[in-house]
Amino acid sequence: GRRSMLPRHVQRLGRDWIAHWNGSQILTLNSPVSSCMRWAGQYPWASSPLPVPVDFSANWRLPPFFGPWRQFQNSNWQLDNFTQSSCFHLPNSSMKSEGEEPLTKKRRLSGQHDTSTPEEETEFSNQKEVLCLSVAQNEEKHSSKKGTVKRHWEYFCQHNRTMKIFENKETDQSNTESEAKFDFTVMSYNILSQNLLEDNSHLYKHCRQRLLIWTYRFPNILQEIKQLDADVLCLQEVQEDHYRTEIKSSLESLGYHCEYKMRTGRKPDGCAICFKTSKFSLISSNPVEFFRHDIPLLDRDNVGLVLLLQPRFHCKTNAAICIANTHLLYNPRRGDIKLTQLAMLLAEIASVAPQKDGTFCPIIICGDFNSVPGSPLYRFIKEGKLNYEGLAIGKVSGQEQFPRGQRILSIPIWPKKLGISQNCVYEIKQQQKEEHAGEKLEAAKLDNTQEIVIASEKLSSKLQHHFKLSSVYSHYFPETGIPEVTTCHSRSAVTVDYIFYSAANDDTAAQPGAEDSFHGGLKLLGRLALLTEKDLWTVNGLPNENNSSDHLPLLAEFRLIER
Repeated sequence: GRRSMLPRHVQRLGRDWIAHWNGSQILTLNSPVSSCMRWAGQYPWASSPLPVPVDFSANWRLPPFFGPWRQFQNSNWQLDNFTQSSCFHLPNSSMKSEGEEPLTKKRRLSGQHDTSTPEEETEFSNQKEVLCLSVAQNEEKHSSKKGTVKRHWEYFCQHNRTMKIFENKETDQSNTESEAKFDFTVMSYNILSQNLLEDNSHLYKHCRQRLLIWTYRFPNILQEIKQLDADVLCLQEVQEDHYRTEIKSSLESLGYHCEYKMRTGRKPDGCAICFKTSKFSLISSNPVEFFRHDIPLLDRDNVGLVLLLQPRFHCKTNAAICIANTHLLYNPRRGDIKLTQLAMLLAEIASVAPQKDGTFCPIIICGDFNSVPGSPLYRFIKEGKLNYEGLAIGKVSGQEQFPRGQRILSIPIWPKKLGISQNCVYEIKQQQKEEHAGEKLEAAKLDNTQEIVIASEKLSSKLQHHFKLSSVYSHYFPETGIPEVTTCHSRSAVTVDYIFYSAANDDTAAQPGAEDSFHGGLKLLGRLALLTEKDLWTVNGLPNENNSSDHLPLLAEFRLIER
């Protein structure tokens, strides 16, 4: 019955400590910290987070608490379950914004949860079965830098479903058949134009001002590109003056050839595709402008870029790869413009990618599509068809959980004079194809037939394209169902960036239905894993001290398969 000499908050500390830690889970400060751990967030009562080593020590002692006792008393802390498949490191307390905005923020994911389908969940579980996680054994050597988000490589097994550990991604290519195969990597990265950053400063209230200066950001972005060392770069929001004075020359010094298309309006940024000249040679470069002065619908200045590349290796056929890059309109309420821009890009790809035998060469489409997984626009890309009858323009991209754009899409969406059919091909090309097939009519009958075709097409609410595409990423973590995110700032954390590709027949990572694809095709060998919103807020979201864009770079490794 003796009264304790300790204050109530210290007594509560002891009770909470015993409740959270049993004999096999002991906290220590004098053991080496594991490079692979997962944190729930920055705890408000400590000046720096407390590490929990994988190899717990028996010589434990109570950690000192440096924060205000009242803050600690009101905090309900607990450690997340850590996992060795993902590693990242917490920033110091100085990474808080000047406005003391909390580092862990809960946001609505703009309807991203609502757009998933049971078919996609099945697809994720199928991908989980064939997924082999590669954990780099030397990650601890590079994990000392605070505020760094560590992402691991995920490899897809071809012949078995067992766990494999590789020293690095080059190990997967070191086999006797390497000379007969062409493996390459592709990155898609929205690097955040400085002009757009300054015009939308409200999205970056969580960042310290010095982290938002271009002279601070560009070295970080360039360092990311150097470290990931992709063979093909698809960059969005590349500011023209920065491209001309710094970006182009820096990338050329790394062995890249650069192609660039600036936006057509007042915004001084655009899209770039850069490729290693040691791996590819350029066959053709085809810019796509989505602005049309004679079509009121197309009054936005977004652009795309389509390259046809020749791999530098000996093969039986004259292989080529089509790489496309775009940044579609952001406005969540203008799904009609988004779909039309996408159709224009697909029509250009359809005119660039055909082979002599009539099939398409392998295709990779990268970019910021400003649409979330499972949305009608996303499903159209993957499924190759979309019936948009009765669809509200605000629901096309799925960006808003409660869309404000309620107007129904018109049928057809774009006018006839755009010159693109509902099959997303240039109508002149389609007419030439029909004529080549012997479908010729007399002049009088042709005019009558064209009127009937135009009338029937106006009544059609079905869009189609002829590319069977798969997504490199699953968009949800299969173990938890938590969404992956590709962008994270003060207003939202969602997936809007993608890498789509035409899968080979034996690609186990491809979506169902992509097996009967093109001339050979591409096999997905691996990808750089994405993160959750919770992961990113442990390093104060994006941009932060080491990641200087509000988007994460996407990276995939492919193998060119010949038929």
